[in-house]
Amino acid sequence: MSTISHRSISSPHELTRVGDRISFIYLERCTIHRDDNAITATDADGVTHIPSATIGTLLLGPGTRVTHQGMSVLGECGASVVWVGEQGVRFYAGGRALTRSSRLAEAQALAWANRRTRLEVARAMYRLRFPEDDPSGRTRQELLNMEGRRVKECYRRESSRTGVAWRRREYHHGDFTAGDPANQAVTAAAQCMYGIAHSVVAALGCSAALGFVHSGHERSFVLDIADLYKTEIGIPAAFDAVAEGEEDIASRTRRALRDRINTAGLLDRCVRDIKNLLTSPDNPDTDDFHDRVTLQSDGDQQVASGRNYGTSEHDSVRDESLW
Repeated sequence: MSTISHRSISSPHELTRVGDRISFIYLERCTIHRDDNAITATDADGVTHIPSATIGTLLLGPGTRVTHQGMSVLGECGASVVWVGEQGVRFYAGGRALTRSSRLAEAQALAWANRRTRLEVARAMYRLRFPEDDPSGRTRQELLNMEGRRVKECYRRESSRTGVAWRRREYHHGDFTAGDPANQAVTAAAQCMYGIAHSVVAALGCSAALGFVHSGHERSFVLDIADLYKTEIGIPAAFDAVAEGEEDIASRTRRALRDRINTAGLLDRCVRDIKNLLTSPDNPDTDDFHDRVTLQSDGDQQVASGRNYGTSEHDSVRDESLW
């Protein structure tokens, strides 16, 4: 009789695609464990079962405890785990998601390492955010000016649409309640969007640190991707939450944002946008579900791993992950 701990790791074919997953689930003041292929959340109200393979990002708030078996099943299923602060609005740490291929990471590194292609990707990001404004030929400073104007315009537009008063954007690090209700909601929405973007970036095997607009931070690329959707999804959801009332702003903002994300199919869009940004028309990305490791040889040739190339026989080894 096999036990949970002796189950084999899920193969790539068995994993739910990131675009088909639930955007995020927030838990607090509970114990997370494992029951077969589901995680369980146990609190004073009982036990809740959550299929782990359908989770994009699991946000662990204050008072949560997670067992080794709980983290094991989340890792096997490629779910991203993020530890967040009070009311879910501060990022503390993130768990590694399952990665099978390095192709997108290599494409990202190549595009980032060249100044010209790095700027081209940045322009493509602005084109996604503001399709009516052509960023071709714009300098980085001009792109930043465009962004600043458009985001201010978005705040004014949402304030007028919802009737929520807005003065200016204020973020008080370490003190969520210091801001007015509108700023609290925008902060809560931003943190959730960062968690979602981080889960997709990790699931695709990209580097969170190599950003094309943001720089110098371990999550620069995550910030780049989250910003693609903030004026369309994040900010409107925040203002809608405040318009309904000023009590329990953080949790109501998360619920409003989750509804918008699922309705818009954001995870699928996020996957598609990242692939389009990092791959060229001449070298399109295709889905690859094979666990394949190669060795680099001369002339940019890739040869099979798991072989000893010091002999004429090319003796094979049983497991390429072992020395």
